[in-house]
Amino acid sequence: MTDTDLADEVNVSAATARPRALIVSVYGLYAREVGGWISVSSLIRLMSRLGVEEAAVRSSISRLKRRGILEAERVDGSAGYALSSEARQILDDGDRRIFERRRAALAEGWVLAVFSVPESERRQRHLLRSRLAWLGYGTVGNGVWIAPGHLEEETRFALERHGLASYVDLFHASYRGFADLHAEVRAWWDLDSLDALYRQFDESHGPVLASWRQRRRKDDQGEAFADYVRALTAWRRLPYLDPGLAPELLPRDWMGARAADTFFALRRRLEAPAHRFVEHVRGAKFSSTVQ
Repeated sequence: MTDTDLADEVNVSAATARPRALIVSVYGLYAREVGGWISVSSLIRLMSRLGVEEAAVRSSISRLKRRGILEAERVDGSAGYALSSEARQILDDGDRRIFERRRAALAEGWVLAVFSVPESERRQRHLLRSRLAWLGYGTVGNGVWIAPGHLEEETRFALERHGLASYVDLFHASYRGFADLHAEVRAWWDLDSLDALYRQFDESHGPVLASWRQRRRKDDQGEAFADYVRALTAWRRLPYLDPGLAPELLPRDWMGARAADTFFALRRRLEAPAHRFVEHVRGAKFSSTVQ
């Protein structure tokens, strides 16, 4: 199982979120704090609040198991599934990217990844390109990829972990070219498409935030859980597509800032009641025929 396998399960919009992507979000949020395991009965009840039927949960679990993301495990006689060690590591690595709002400074410069992979090793070439893209790199030319300097350490770690370091030379650089840097950045990254994704997120989840802000009655913990998991599932891919460029290089009225405001406001509002709902489900006793 690779980062790309796990990315396949979360790289969807909120409107089309597959049950598998939602399950990964539930595990990322709530399983790691208790050893990475959730009982099948608890997971079925949690997913029911997300509108996912039991049959779809069972089918999704089987698929995640086949992909090496979940592993069957019984705890105190209860059937359940735990995150594989590799899936847990990938989720741990992603926390900083997903839950922080890191922006580059122009003074930090750039990191260049220059690589050449033999034709006989196409799989490694595909893996390398997908890793760089997932880290937020843009393309300068054939075999020359670029990212803000603050991604250097994360890049080094990812390349070494996946056995790709031998194919790549990393350089720390400053731009000394002749073209306008703003124009070059737009050539290296598809900022229009990324802006559209941020707009889509904000249009989907901004009204959810507004609704919660208008409430005066006691929080519905189950609804908070559902809204938070859906928001995280839609959000978590965006920080990876976004290289975190310096604000001076972003288009005017960049939707990334507004979308981030929406997500982090939802997180502040929903995180605690959602967690209380999960704790309630964990503490309840349910029967399950899943073996």
